[in-house]
Amino acid sequence: MDISADAIKTVREQTGAGIMDCKRALQETKGDIEAAANILREKGHTIAKKKESRTADQGVVDAYIHSGGRIGVLIEVNCETDFVAKTDEFKELAHDLAMQVAATNPRYIGPDDRPEDDESEEENRLLLQPFIKDPQKKVEDVIAEAVAKVRENIQVKRFTRFELGADQ
Repeated sequence: MDISADAIKTVREQTGAGIMDCKRALQETKGDIEAAANILREKGHTIAKKKESRTADQGVVDAYIHSGGRIGVLIEVNCETDFVAKTDEFKELAHDLAMQVAATNPRYIGPDDRPEDDESEEENRLLLQPFIKDPQKKVEDVIAEAVAKVRENIQVKRFTRFELGADQ
């Protein structure tokens, strides 16, 4: 089956996957863009699962100050190598995650960080929140897509959110 360059481009923009991966997924789904994107997202989650046990001790600390200076965030996002940590895509991911924390004020990174006696909702866990730039995805999906793209473990290590006048 012939797959158009436009279809490949569309799937690549939706998933961040490589060109050949997009083409193979489109061939597998007989040109169905949504189905191909879903296959690649699942593949990304599988890759992320395999990589999550690898040590991620490189990365960046990003700062985000919301306009007006009333809210600020420091976040540490880790990866496996300084090569990946220095890429624009990784730095953009860290900054987007800092903006996410500023906008949504999560209390925990993920389900494992929450104390057993705390039965707070999913919106209090960063990884389970809808991503502010694309509410169709959760934050953990955005990170999984980045892992699939760079082929390294990526983890949010910690964050701190400051809000003027708020009790913390």
